[in-house]
Amino acid sequence: MQQNPPKIFIYAALPCEAKPLVENFNLKKDTTIQPFAVYLNKEICLTVTGLGKSAMAAGVAYTQALFAGINPPVLLNIGIAGHIDHAVGSLFLIDKITDVDSRKSYYPPLVFTPPCPTACVQTVSRPQLVYNMEHLCDMEASAFYEAAVRFSTGELIHCLKVISDNESSPAENIQPKQVAVLIAAHVVTIEALLAELSRLAKLVAAPEPKLFAQLIQRYHFTVSEQGQLKNQLSRWAVLTKTPLPEFDQSSFHKGKDVLCWLNQHISKIEFSL
Repeated sequence: MQQNPPKIFIYAALPCEAKPLVENFNLKKDTTIQPFAVYLNKEICLTVTGLGKSAMAAGVAYTQALFAGINPPVLLNIGIAGHIDHAVGSLFLIDKITDVDSRKSYYPPLVFTPPCPTACVQTVSRPQLVYNMEHLCDMEASAFYEAAVRFSTGELIHCLKVISDNESSPAENIQPKQVAVLIAAHVVTIEALLAELSRLAKLVAAPEPKLFAQLIQRYHFTVSEQGQLKNQLSRWAVLTKTPLPEFDQSSFHKGKDVLCWLNQHISKIEFSL
C-alpha cells in the first residue's frame, strides 16, 4: 500500500475501458487488493468496478475508504455510452446525469472550459437495445456521482463518455477490443481534463479555513455533515476569491442550518466558462 494516497481516482466499469488508461499512465496492478482490480502510480488510482450501478457505487466507496486522504481528491468516471445518432467514438463531458429509476438528476459543476463537447446522460439498470432516448445512455454515471460526492467537492467530480453504439451500430455489436481503441483515441483529452482538475484541486486544498473550526465548535455536525461542510467551504474557495458574506450565527441551531445557508449562497454564485 502506498504511504501517500493518490490525488486522482479514475473509475471504469469494464477492463476494456481501463486497459488503454492503464497503459497510457503506466499503472501497476496492486495484487494485495482483492475485491476490485486496482491499478496505481504515484498520482493516479484506477479501479475497475464491474458493470452496473451497484458495482460502481461499491467500487467508489471501497477505493475511497482504502485511500482516505485529507484533501479533496479528483474523481473521474470514464466509460462508454450509447446514443441514437452520435458517431461512434465521439467523446463527451457530462454536464447533467439523470437516474432513470430514481428520477434524480445531478449537475457536475463545470467551472472550467471543457476540453470536449458536453452532453446529458441517462443512467439505466439494464442495457437498452431500443434507441429512443435523446440523451446519452449508460449504466454507471448516476451511481458514480452519488457515491463520489460523499468524498470530494462537486467541481472535482466528472464523467467522460465515449459513444460505443448507436442506432446504426447497436450495442450487440460492441467488442472489448473496439472499446479499448475508442478510449485510447482520447487519452490526450483525458490528460488535459485531469490537468485542469488537478489545478482546481490545489485551490481546494488550501489551508483549512478558520471558519471550519469555529463552526464545528459552535454547532453539532455529524461526521458526514463535517465532510459536507468542508466540501461547501471548498466549493466557495474554487468559485470565488472573496470571503463568505457575514451572517448571524445566533440564528442557527444545528449544523444542518449552517449547511442549508451555505447551499443557498453557493447556488447564487454566477460563473462563466
